Amino acid sequence: MQQQRGRDGQPLDFSITRAKITVPVVDSEMLEGNIAYVALHTFNDQTTPQLRKALEDLLAQNPVGLIFDLRDNGGGYLVTAIEVVSEFIPKGVVMYEEYGDGTRDIYDALPGGRATEIPLVVLINEGTASASEITAGAIQDYGRGKLVGATSYGKGSVQNWIPLSTEEGGVRITIARWLTPHEKQINEIGLTPDFPVERTEEDYANDRDPQLDRAIQLLLQP
Repeated sequence: MQQQRGRDGQPLDFSITRAKITVPVVDSEMLEGNIAYVALHTFNDQTTPQLRKALEDLLAQNPVGLIFDLRDNGGGYLVTAIEVVSEFIPKGVVMYEEYGDGTRDIYDALPGGRATEIPLVVLINEGTASASEITAGAIQDYGRGKLVGATSYGKGSVQNWIPLSTEEGGVRITIARWLTPHEKQINEIGLTPDFPVERTEEDYANDRDPQLDRAIQLLLQP
C-alpha cells in the first residue's frame, strides 16, 4: 500500500499482511481457593467449542466449584444457548418458545455436558440478556446453580421484520416469547438473582468486584 504524507508529499510504502483473527469469546482461569472461573462474552458459532475446551482444561485440575460469568453478555444465537446450557444441565427441558396462538417449540438439553455435577454459581447483571438469560434461567430453575448479581435485562422475545409496501421502512412484530423450564417469562422482566449484589461505579473505578467475591464465598462455605 502506498500513501503520501508530510510536507514534501513523497510516497511512503507499507507492507500489510492479511490474517484471519479469531476473537476469544471465552475467558477462563483458576482462582484462589481452587475455584474454576469462566466468562462468556457472546453466543456465536465459536462459543461452544471454546467453552468446551475451557471446561475440559479447568475440570482436569479438579476444582472445588465453578463460577460462570454471564455479566454484560448480550446474547446471540438461540441454538448456541441450548448447547451452552447443556454443558451444565444433563437432561430435561431448558426452554420453551411460545407463540401467540399458544403453541410451543420445546428445547431439551443435549447429552454429554461436561460440567453437570460440579458446584456452580452464575454471575448476572443488567447487561445479561437474551441467550444468556435462557442459560441462566434454566440453571436457576433446575437448582443447578445459584445466580449472583443484579436483575438481568429482560430480552426474551422473537421478532419478525415486516417491510412497508412503500419500501420506506417497516415494523417489528413480536411473534413469540421465551419461557424458562418453570415457564417463567423473561421478556421485560428479567431474572432475579438468588443473591442480589450491587457493583457500583466506585467498585469499577477501584477494581473491586463484590459480585465475584460473593460467588467465591458461596462456593467455599461449608
